[in-house]
Amino acid sequence: MQDERKTHWEQVYRDKSPLEVSWYQAAPTLSYELIQASGIDHAAPLIDIGGGASTLVDHLLDDGYSAVSVLDISAQALAHAQRRLGERAQRVCWIEADITRFEPAQSYRLWHDRAVFHFLTDPIDRASYRSVLERALVPGGQLIIGTFAPGGPERCSGLPIAQYDAALMQAELVGGFTLLETRSELHRTPAGKDQLFNYFHCVRQE
Repeated sequence: MQDERKTHWEQVYRDKSPLEVSWYQAAPTLSYELIQASGIDHAAPLIDIGGGASTLVDHLLDDGYSAVSVLDISAQALAHAQRRLGERAQRVCWIEADITRFEPAQSYRLWHDRAVFHFLTDPIDRASYRSVLERALVPGGQLIIGTFAPGGPERCSGLPIAQYDAALMQAELVGGFTLLETRSELHRTPAGKDQLFNYFHCVRQE
């Protein structure tokens, strides 16, 4: 399954420009606002799960965050971001990995995931994600997860997804995390379609 997942996403980024994929945001405003609101030190390690070709890393570097890691299953997606950043790409730790198999080499103060978790429709994959999260995020660390909301899409990029509200996300986290805030976002895709997202800002209990 993991190999099929990688093949799928590599093909997506071979077939489309990062500016054409449905999840593209010229300005990842809500993600950036939530990271700023977390209050973490700009030198604290943070990781963007599924960051791929996202422009979030550009904004983080612009604002002085100096310990940014970006993880994506697709080498093509990471390469797009590296080319866009030019020399600044050397200031980022780039990780090509399936999140369900990721072996973190360090701990993080903040974990950000926009639109990866909702693709994990298999409970075994979600349990693997949770295991990686618990190994990677320090106690007191902050978790920001953005997923499709109820009323949003039921499929994306040809794949089924799971929709989450606050109660469903808390059930997935199964204790150990305190939900601080839920924010909603209506995302307009490059094709002009609206997609409803929920963002969950949590803190890992000490």
